[in-house]
Amino acid sequence: MKTRGNKISIIGAGFVGSTTAFALMTSGLTSEIVIVDINKNKAEGEAMDLSHGAPFVRPIDITSGEYSDTKDSDIVIITAGIGPKPGDSRLTCISKNLKIFQSIVPEVVKYSPDSILIVVSNPVDILSYITYKLSGFPSNRVIGSGTVLDTSRFKYMLGQHFEVDPRNIHTYIMGEHGDSEIATWSLTSIAGMNVDEYCDTCLKKCGGEMKLNIYKDVKEAAYKVIEKKGATYYAVALAVRRIVEAILSNENSILTVSSLLNGEYGIQDVYMGVPTIIGRGGVKKLLQVNLNKEEKDQLVDSSKVLKSVIDDSNI
Repeated sequence: MKTRGNKISIIGAGFVGSTTAFALMTSGLTSEIVIVDINKNKAEGEAMDLSHGAPFVRPIDITSGEYSDTKDSDIVIITAGIGPKPGDSRLTCISKNLKIFQSIVPEVVKYSPDSILIVVSNPVDILSYITYKLSGFPSNRVIGSGTVLDTSRFKYMLGQHFEVDPRNIHTYIMGEHGDSEIATWSLTSIAGMNVDEYCDTCLKKCGGEMKLNIYKDVKEAAYKVIEKKGATYYAVALAVRRIVEAILSNENSILTVSSLLNGEYGIQDVYMGVPTIIGRGGVKKLLQVNLNKEEKDQLVDSSKVLKSVIDDSNI
């Protein structure tokens, strides 16, 4: 039975796409999910498997199909592409995924010209910029998953160190979703106290070595997971679900999605993860948070890494 409500299409039925579909199915945020993949049997199998659990969740219609079946989607999530292999960086995926996106984005735009596009494929910042250019959409309706997952990893690892619920830790990972990302230690707070103050309160070790080790663990987390199981998909699916929730519920939540910078932090014409207010129309406002000088310099350096890839790609 067809239901009425928010429609979400997912392009790509691989690990990330199928897990994202599962996360959205169980969230109750949408009444219709369409899965599209070049491997039609895979997409159909995922849709069938998910549909068989429909009696356990809120009413939802899950199907696979062609791009035409994505017509009038509220949100289109692009997870298709070739992910990094063990030993690769996310940026090594660019040339192959550029060609894939050149075939995907025009089809998505054709059938859902008023949708919001969420890019998840890596390198997410570069592919978000490519999607923005190929789609012709205003930048507020093209969003990358950015460093939402990295920020979650950061909070989790800090929570482990301090033995505190990570939901009570406020901080960000900013910049590239990749090797040049930065940890905003100057903004990190717990119970209204900065990290050093909280360390004094709870008598935890908080020297430079601790900060360096946690930052390194966050930055290398995906590589370690890929080395052990071949791909990351559970946590990123939850990150995407969180972005979708902020959009459909018009939350005005602050998430470090990959957004287009046009002068913020002195950075121009680059997509990267920065604190962004997200609501029903997508990006409502990019926030220029008060980074210290070292962090500002690192953020600019991160943008230069991304800008050089964009320039080399002749987008």
